[in-house]
Amino acid sequence: MAEHPGWTPPEGSWASSEARRRNMQAIRSRDTKPEQAIRRLVHAQGLRYRVAAKPLPGLRRTADMVFRPSKVAVFVDGCYWHGCPEHYVPPKTNSGYWSKKVEGNMARDRDTDRRLTEAGWLVLRFWEHAAPEECASQIARTVSTRRERLRRAGSAPDPR
Repeated sequence: MAEHPGWTPPEGSWASSEARRRNMQAIRSRDTKPEQAIRRLVHAQGLRYRVAAKPLPGLRRTADMVFRPSKVAVFVDGCYWHGCPEHYVPPKTNSGYWSKKVEGNMARDRDTDRRLTEAGWLVLRFWEHAAPEECASQIARTVSTRRERLRRAGSAPDPR
C-alpha cells in the first residue's frame, strides 16, 4: 500500500507509515477468536456474563467476561501484547517503543489483578493459545463454586 502524498507520521508516533498505522488500528481489542471460542463454550454450559465490561465502576479497565454476582473477572490475554513467557518475541522494528508498551501492559495487568482482588473479585487470566475447552471448564467450575459459596454465605444467619 502506498502512503498518501505529503503524509508524515506525527511527532513521536509509533506508526512508521500510514499503512502500518491502519494495520495497527485494525487489531481487535475485544471479540478476538480465542475470546469468542471460550465464550461460546461457557454460554453452552448455561452461564451468563457481561462481555467487555468494567468489573469495578471506578476502574477504567474492562475484563473480557464479567460474572458480577460471583465476582469473577476473566481476561484472555494476547501472547504478544501481554508478554507471554512462552510465545512473546521482542519486536525487530521500533523495539524500544514496543517493548515499553508490552512492559506497560504487563504492569497494568498486575495492577488490575491487585485492585480487583482487593475489592473481593477473583481474576482468571488465560493466554490466547490455551485450549478453549480447558479455559471454559475452569471458568465454569470457578463461577459455580463461587456462586455456591456466596449463596451459602448469604443464607447463613447474620453473626451480629
